[in-house]
Amino acid sequence: MAKNESSGSKVTRTASSVLRDSGASKTAKSLAGSALAQAHTNKQSSASTAHTAAKALNDGRSSSSTKTLAGSVLTQKTKK
Repeated sequence: MAKNESSGSKVTRTASSVLRDSGASKTAKSLAGSALAQAHTNKQSSASTAHTAAKALNDGRSSSSTKTLAGSVLTQKTKK
């Protein structure tokens, strides 16, 4: 049985900060919203959100906060 994952306090603080930042990218804000929606719940990432997260991790231009959020979102992806 798979372990249920949810966003931790560091990730939720990062997500909150990103959402309040007017200069944050659309991708970062999307990942932040997903991470916050999954905080303290059993919700899992959709395939499209997981795809966005994977692209963010592979993009050298992504900020460290975007990569933190992307990692959290991918951890909560539904397993095949």
